Amino acid sequence: MATVDLEKLRTSGAGKAIGVLTSGGDAQGMNAAVRAVTRMGIYVGAKVFLICEGYEGLVEGGENIKPANWLSVSNIIQLGGTVIGSARCKAFTTREGRLAAAYNLVQRGITNLCVIGGDGSLTGANIFRSEWGSLLAELVSEGRISESTAQTYSHLSIAGLVGSIDNDFCGTDMTIGTDSALHRIMEVIDAITTTAQSHQRTFVLEVMGRHCGYLALVSALACGADWVFLPESPPEEGWQEDMCIKLSENRARKKRLNIIIVAEGAIDTQNKPITSEQIKELVVTQLGYDTRVTILGHVQRGGTPSAFDRILASRMGVEAVVALLQATPETPACVVSLSGNQAVRLPLMECVQMTQDVQKAMDEGRFKEAVKLRGRSFESNLNTYKRLAMKLPDSQIPKTNCNVGVVNVGAPAAGMNAAVRAAVRVGISDGHKMFAVYDGFEGFAKGNIKEIGWADVGGWTGQGGSILGTKRTLPGKYLEDIAAQMRAHRINALLIIGGFEAYLGLLELSAAREKHEEFCVPMVMVPATVSNNVPGSDFSIGADTALNTITDTCDRIKQSASGTKRRVFIIETMGGFCGYLANMGALAAGADAAYIFEEPFDIRDLQSNVEHLTEKMKTTIQRGLVLRNESCSENYTTDFIYQLYSEEGRGVFDCRKNVLGHMQQGGAPSPFDRNFGTKISARAMQWISSKLKESLGKGKRFVSDDSICVLGISKRNLVFQPVAELKKETDFEHRIPKEQWWLKLRPLMKILAKYKASFEVSEAGQLEPVQHRGPEEPAAI
Repeated sequence: MATVDLEKLRTSGAGKAIGVLTSGGDAQGMNAAVRAVTRMGIYVGAKVFLICEGYEGLVEGGENIKPANWLSVSNIIQLGGTVIGSARCKAFTTREGRLAAAYNLVQRGITNLCVIGGDGSLTGANIFRSEWGSLLAELVSEGRISESTAQTYSHLSIAGLVGSIDNDFCGTDMTIGTDSALHRIMEVIDAITTTAQSHQRTFVLEVMGRHCGYLALVSALACGADWVFLPESPPEEGWQEDMCIKLSENRARKKRLNIIIVAEGAIDTQNKPITSEQIKELVVTQLGYDTRVTILGHVQRGGTPSAFDRILASRMGVEAVVALLQATPETPACVVSLSGNQAVRLPLMECVQMTQDVQKAMDEGRFKEAVKLRGRSFESNLNTYKRLAMKLPDSQIPKTNCNVGVVNVGAPAAGMNAAVRAAVRVGISDGHKMFAVYDGFEGFAKGNIKEIGWADVGGWTGQGGSILGTKRTLPGKYLEDIAAQMRAHRINALLIIGGFEAYLGLLELSAAREKHEEFCVPMVMVPATVSNNVPGSDFSIGADTALNTITDTCDRIKQSASGTKRRVFIIETMGGFCGYLANMGALAAGADAAYIFEEPFDIRDLQSNVEHLTEKMKTTIQRGLVLRNESCSENYTTDFIYQLYSEEGRGVFDCRKNVLGHMQQGGAPSPFDRNFGTKISARAMQWISSKLKESLGKGKRFVSDDSICVLGISKRNLVFQPVAELKKETDFEHRIPKEQWWLKLRPLMKILAKYKASFEVSEAGQLEPVQHRGPEEPAAI
């Protein structure tokens, strides 16, 4: 990452004009992107124009292209859809239409275009850019613009942001809107599950995705669906019988409901459509089950954007402005993408070409290739789903005679149960016996250990909290008892799912290896805590759900404040000393400030924030939102800040405070946490299996550092890091890693709230090659 000098950008931004438009199907989070592009543009001194109704507004001009100011995009971050409108435009596909569009842009001096839309919209933008010179020449020859005007505006720069709920664009791990669409789908599935269980019904759910099965696949993975139909991976010949056998087997295992998920573009190997009605008919005639079809349709496009989409869109919007200001006439049109958790720029047309290649492969029946072209994360989602949904008969699973324990440690976090389910099922399909340890290390010492089977973890993905029970107790004082229990149950490997206590516990078990040979087995920890403070991982299970809870609450509070006017809310979030939730919550909710431990502040900072809010109250936006991490300062408590703001703001604004507390730990897990928990835990079990395979028959003792690890996401990859090596990266006093990636996003929040800051963007504006992946594992969720 390279730090961009904003003063330098201001110099290159001065006098430039940027147009922003949304085109094609709408997606939640587009407004957050429009807001970020507008505010970053204004921040660096450029003129920004909002182009209403997509390319139609660009062609028609007039009132459709209007100058924006800071307040034009206020209070839109929480809205779904796109406030500047979107339309499918026939006229822009013609040369005449593009000529009119070029004339309208030149009239306003706009030579930088930020397009938020799908691959069709972005392709249109690239054609427009390639024709720009000839369009201007035509306008000169028609006498509509002068030669000197054509010279001044001789080059058009394009930056694309992919807004599409289908996640069907190659080159980015997530498109704006996908996560929110998954939220809508999971809300429906959770609601349907309860009624289906009451009546022992089968539900066939049809989700969007004409050419891309991402939504169907990820929702099937996140809810543990019985069967899924995707355009990229059609079922093999004779699937009708296989599916009916699978459904009846699940019923025989006392499962009271079946869920089948169908992408709207589902096909068979002959490229013939498979419809939800067809599937219903099949289940009714073959099995006689009470079957219902639910077609989700446009519900998936609607509603509030999730916290993930707001942050993603804000990051991409800011990066797009920087890309436009750094572009030269030689720079090809770029698309701002997400790779792991890094914002990167890729050549637009290469990504579009790859996206079209997938469709071509599907049309020609090369389905394996289509799955590969979709990217490694799509492929790994598909493989994980198959492993967790299809159980081989016991006779076909070669037994390893290894016992693997699974334990939850620390505070509960949404998504822990999804992680346990994945571990148990992968373990069983690898031939191990799986043992559930109840109530953390304390339960371990007391012998609360039971063998757990495939069917025992059915339906766990959507459950919040920790079904196994969890405690903060460390193993230190129970080492003798835990060693005895491991000996009694012949535990050959241990998977620990938890937060900072789990990490400390792993260190204690590692230190006790010399004394207790029972601990000389492979051990791996999967990070699960709302605080997101585990060294060795950029994300932990549960943090996304907590972030969505904070964002939802802030939305409601902002709504109440906009009714009463001139009110500032101070909201306290959890996280211990880690400011992740406060900082990211502030970014997602469009807050004015966030106080965190990692960035020390004093009375002067508080004073300048009060002045900032006083100025804000003079505008039409008469409300303020301030987040404070619970342990950000010993003396500047939430009460102190509340009293200071109340006193200093007297006569200008009044104040209210709100402590969110444990509601941040509860609730149903978000799609991100279900999916992340499932995938990371499945990967941890594969690691355990490969370690146990090495020692088969050798009676090997595991004593090396690399046999006791934390599995986490680092930048773009999933990595196993020995706890011994992570020690030096940990601030044990404050229970946080010494380096935290999200602090780089702190200036983003400040810029979008109108504070001065310096900002980091992708490598000095370099375009990356598409599919720039090392041999490591892709971390995309």
